[in-house]
Amino acid sequence: MSLLKQINAPDDLKQLSLSELPELAAEIRQLIIKTCAQNGGHIAPSLGVVELTIALHRVFHSPEDKLIWDVGHQAYAHKIICGRRDNFGTLRTLNGISGFPKRYESEHDVWEVGHSSTSLSAATGYAVARDLAGNSNKVVAVIGDGSMTGGIAFEGLNHAGHLNRDLVVILNDNEMSIAENVGAVSGFLSRTSSSEFIHKFKRETEHFIEQVKSETGKGIIRLARKVENSFKGLFTPAMLFQAFGFEYIGPIDGHDLPLLLETMERVKKLDNAVLIHVLTTKGKGYKPAEQNPSLFHGVGPFELETGKVLKGKGGAASYTAIFGNTLARLAEEDERVVAITAAMPDGTGLTSFAKQHPDRFFDVGIAEQHGATFAAGLACEGKKPVFAVYSTFLQRAYDQVLHDVCLQDLPVVFALDRGGVVGSDGPTHHGVFDLSYLRHIPNITLMAPKDENELQHMLKTAIDHNGPVALRYPRGNGYGVPLEQDLKALPIGKAELVRDGEHGVLLALGAMVYPALEAAEQLAQQGISLTVVNARFVKPLDQDLIQQMAQRFGRLVTLEENVRQGGFGSAVLELLEQQSIQLPVLRIGYPDSYIEQGEQHELRAAYGLDKDGIATAVLHFLR
Repeated sequence: MSLLKQINAPDDLKQLSLSELPELAAEIRQLIIKTCAQNGGHIAPSLGVVELTIALHRVFHSPEDKLIWDVGHQAYAHKIICGRRDNFGTLRTLNGISGFPKRYESEHDVWEVGHSSTSLSAATGYAVARDLAGNSNKVVAVIGDGSMTGGIAFEGLNHAGHLNRDLVVILNDNEMSIAENVGAVSGFLSRTSSSEFIHKFKRETEHFIEQVKSETGKGIIRLARKVENSFKGLFTPAMLFQAFGFEYIGPIDGHDLPLLLETMERVKKLDNAVLIHVLTTKGKGYKPAEQNPSLFHGVGPFELETGKVLKGKGGAASYTAIFGNTLARLAEEDERVVAITAAMPDGTGLTSFAKQHPDRFFDVGIAEQHGATFAAGLACEGKKPVFAVYSTFLQRAYDQVLHDVCLQDLPVVFALDRGGVVGSDGPTHHGVFDLSYLRHIPNITLMAPKDENELQHMLKTAIDHNGPVALRYPRGNGYGVPLEQDLKALPIGKAELVRDGEHGVLLALGAMVYPALEAAEQLAQQGISLTVVNARFVKPLDQDLIQQMAQRFGRLVTLEENVRQGGFGSAVLELLEQQSIQLPVLRIGYPDSYIEQGEQHELRAAYGLDKDGIATAVLHFLR
């Protein structure tokens, strides 16, 4: 009989014998692998913490004890154990369960999350609130070594260590977050001590052991080398975390269930700040994920037997790939061009740039704030920094964009990948706020291409511009349009008339231009002739063209893949108000709410941003 079928809540784990737990772990892994093969997902992080999750729920008492997952992409086993086994197959689908912890899904999901490095601050808040209420429950935060590159993690660590409340931190060290970890902290965790004394002691001891020819001597050598490989956990981390005020335990094998259970039972009795350093293997139990953890960190559907990722429809290159190739090409022509990423070299298309221009490529780790200000420093010294970052992650560097870049009017390019809805990762990852949170900042130029060819020219425009620029483009493949080899800078603030009609006008931005054209073609069959304008720029707007369209048609329709509040449509309304022009304006975009998970085409259809939705809304508006 399946052991997993017996687990409907965390307390059910306590009914199993210790010898049954490895079998349960194997069943959980199989469910995760099977589901992710069909739906895609963050498979490698979740496979790496199955034993750790079982141990946590067996020793602690959720939801009375608070288990807080950093980022949340490693919480699949947690979801399965906490009552979502039977509907786990709906993972990341429209109206299905989320790929991240969600408070509305379960009382065991106490912290709703999707971005990195927040767990320690949240856990400290939980611990202090518990103490103020006079309660005695435990608070446990699980954070990966990659998330430790985020500055907020150290802010939380510093405060928690100072308070020294009853708090358990699990450092899940798999030596990899999404890409290879970078930075001094990662180096501190992964290298042996640089002390000359330690190295001298190591050399002399090894020389002595090698003189021993017996099998015992050879065994000592093998043991010593094994210790050397784990030396990071025997010395340096203890120094780091003890300096922050934590009692340090580890490193321990994160796949050794008896050891995990014994350690947690011991820690459960303590009432101070404790950090347990756990070593795990990302992708554990699925060979393709173990061999390529970066690919399987977050992956689309794949063949279960081989791990081969299933390609989407269409052969056009992705916007991300076009961006990366174009930037590398521009860097060949201009040695001032520097590329920056925040732990996402693959996701932002910079892998080839890094190989071609290693001295001008910088991965700052999960540190968007630092990345933006680092770019500002480069720009002050005459460089042309391009910070490639997901739209949703640049939100974390708002202050740096406003004060460090735009206040000084520096030529920094923010290449915003994943502008608009992104699909199954849901509300924490949809890039539907960037037009709103950037448009009101002085000095910034904000633009969006209608297709991959225009993306090339806009990147050239951005790099040539002597001031801050945000260039946003969608997730997914382009339209397969021809890519012009001669790159030319576009005139700043000038729109493009792409279709001329008689009965109305659609002012479309970026990814909405082609759906607007399709809707116009559909309405043309009903005798309604529409003009379509590719706005190109949100800031500055093409005032002359918009005023001409207003005077010609007496009403306007704006289209954007952004929330309507404060976005492109709002900018057009403000322009009309400034010019004392009063006319009806239909703004098509996302509402004032967080957008749920689902495939991009599903979400666009649900919110009326596909050709049918646009045609229906425009037809009603014009009549």
